[in-house]
Amino acid sequence: MTVSPPPPASAGLVNEPLVQLPPASHPDGTSALNGDAGAAVVPPTDTSFLERDVSGRSVEELCTAPEIYNRELSWLDFNWRVLHEAKDPRNPLVERLKFLGITGSNLDEFIRKRVGGLQRQRAAGVANLRLQGWTPEHQLDLIGKVIDNFRDQQDDCLLQDLLPKLADEGIRLLSYDDLSESQVGDLRNLFLQDLFPLLTPLAYDPGHPFPFISNLSLNLAVEVRDPRTGDVRLARLKAPTDRHRWIPVGPPNHFVSLVNVLLNNLDTLFRGMEVVDAYPFRITRNATLVRNEDEADDLVEMISDELQQRRFAPVVQLEVSDRMPRRVLGVLLREFGLHDQDVYRVKGVLDVAELFNLANLIERQDLKFPSFRPQIPSGFAALSPDTSPDDMFRLLSKGDRLLHHPYQSFARTTQEVILAATRDPKVLAIKHTMYRTSDDSAIVAALAAAAGAGKQVAVLVEVKARFDEELNIHHSKRLEEAGCHVAYGLVGLKTHSKVTLIVRQERDGLRSYAHIGTGNYNAKTASVYTDYSLLTTNEDIVSDVMHLFNYLTGYGQSLEYKHLLVAPINMRDRFIEMLEREIEHCERTGEGHVMAKVNGLDDPRLCEALYAASQAGVRIDLIVRGICRIRPGIPEVSENITVLSLVGRFLEHSRIFYFANDGEPECYIGSADWMQRNLDNRVEAIVPLLDPKLRDEVRDMLALCVHDQRNAWEMRSDGSYVQRLPAALAEDSPDSEANAVRGAQLTLMMQANQHSLY
Repeated sequence: MTVSPPPPASAGLVNEPLVQLPPASHPDGTSALNGDAGAAVVPPTDTSFLERDVSGRSVEELCTAPEIYNRELSWLDFNWRVLHEAKDPRNPLVERLKFLGITGSNLDEFIRKRVGGLQRQRAAGVANLRLQGWTPEHQLDLIGKVIDNFRDQQDDCLLQDLLPKLADEGIRLLSYDDLSESQVGDLRNLFLQDLFPLLTPLAYDPGHPFPFISNLSLNLAVEVRDPRTGDVRLARLKAPTDRHRWIPVGPPNHFVSLVNVLLNNLDTLFRGMEVVDAYPFRITRNATLVRNEDEADDLVEMISDELQQRRFAPVVQLEVSDRMPRRVLGVLLREFGLHDQDVYRVKGVLDVAELFNLANLIERQDLKFPSFRPQIPSGFAALSPDTSPDDMFRLLSKGDRLLHHPYQSFARTTQEVILAATRDPKVLAIKHTMYRTSDDSAIVAALAAAAGAGKQVAVLVEVKARFDEELNIHHSKRLEEAGCHVAYGLVGLKTHSKVTLIVRQERDGLRSYAHIGTGNYNAKTASVYTDYSLLTTNEDIVSDVMHLFNYLTGYGQSLEYKHLLVAPINMRDRFIEMLEREIEHCERTGEGHVMAKVNGLDDPRLCEALYAASQAGVRIDLIVRGICRIRPGIPEVSENITVLSLVGRFLEHSRIFYFANDGEPECYIGSADWMQRNLDNRVEAIVPLLDPKLRDEVRDMLALCVHDQRNAWEMRSDGSYVQRLPAALAEDSPDSEANAVRGAQLTLMMQANQHSLY
């Protein structure tokens, strides 16, 4: 239907400032992150409570002292590096908006997990007795200041940098003041037809209890006045969760926020009342719950109950519009049981993570990364769902195949191998681990179909994978109903390994094929996460994988593996043995070299072994994306250690371990980080690359990362990070075409394009 434009807003009702452009951008393009956007940036976190000068400290103290390493702060430092990508002018403008959105998503998860956990400890009266004053309350206070600073920088990045630059390119977030009368009318029609039926305003007064507020939902606290009595009352309005937060209007790439559409149509929801004003807000609930698997009769039932509890978990944070008056904020604080330090007043957008979705709506390919199509490796290009599965397994039987995503296609390699197995009449059994996958997973559908066709299909589904529990339970029920044997892992351990085993009847008997990887069986994340995987028929490795599945699905207690490193059974000890072996080689020959690429490193025993290797003269290159306990460059302790963090277009996710081993190098890939949780509390699998060509290929890739100048941040001995080649210096680089200046990711993309079979 067509209606006339809405009446003028009531006094006090204004456009929400989160969509208004600032008066002017910084004329010199300076960054909120310590000055010039091209400067080498040390994340400006308040870390004065951590010890920076650790020279003279013992190795034991370096590996265990809480005043030297703080996990929460180390994680936040990683998010500062991501935020810098949003400020870096070398990145395309729309991609910078995506990076900013990623920082918001990361921060939401951190607050749910880490801040929520600390608040639970505070409520329980827990204190760290090893460090005087190191209480959860103290940590929350310190971390809260860092988060507030971070959010201020997010707001500044958006309002002072990105929005003005986007506007210069004809991409605008409009307020209602910017709209024509006809555009306002169009939005009124859209509201009445597509939003109004979904909205339920809920009053709050003595006769109406405060409504339930769901986690991370967008809400309006609406003040209305009764014209008969003059009384001002409060109501809550929840924005629909299944509608885009950004609504196209007018010319291409012009948008109005859903918040502003709701704000300017409240008169339709509160007829007969005067809308005084409305203030957006959202809450974050605790994601950490106490779990006792030993007492659970049914793990799936226990996790399902936990998901229900999580919906009603305590609120740990409140974000509000910076216009919200104290009288309204006081009501929210009282109802959520929060204090002033749990509140953040937002100047930019209320949900920074939604900027990622906004970037996807912008139709300007020239302001995005150049399109990239993953390579199809030789041999796989001729294969498709229409070709005989015999062709696939004939290819795999010729030797080990190493796959590198996203530079090589996941769908046409790893996924197609599993799909071929599910439709191959010669395949008798398939065993598979599932940690995280997509809701429309082709692999899950194919495994269900294979079981329905009579194949033996066993799937280990990890229903404890954080934030994927509900989806994994859904997949497990679908697989069970199709006839799959579904197991849920071991009590007290998460199954994090990425392993598939295929058993096939061939002319000379049964033959098994194994796939072991560093990343999840997820076609969506495989396009943006860097991961390696190995396809092999090596009998010893296949035998190890069989024993691993027996350990996961039955009562098999295999403590001896010929090749696999399996946590929590033998992985830490084997790694320490390899580091000690490298020390022996170095003491005898003067040469030793270790390279490792992980997402996190905090295991005290491995850190102690790494320091010992450095003291013996072993050169150690660590590529650690996120949290890291190791301090490099300490005189007489870690002078031979380099710690890098790579942040770029793709999320660095692969776990790789290389040992020079006196001219007989060994290289391993797999699912585990060098984290205490991975080595003690998870079932992990790491496999050696036995083919020298594959080993050399991974070594060369690691060397690219070690020498990366574009995306690398290098840790200093005080624990802070500095960008190796900031934008301002990159312009003056004498060899801008060198691989180091291009960075590892771009170099690998170029190499993939050169070998592309499309």
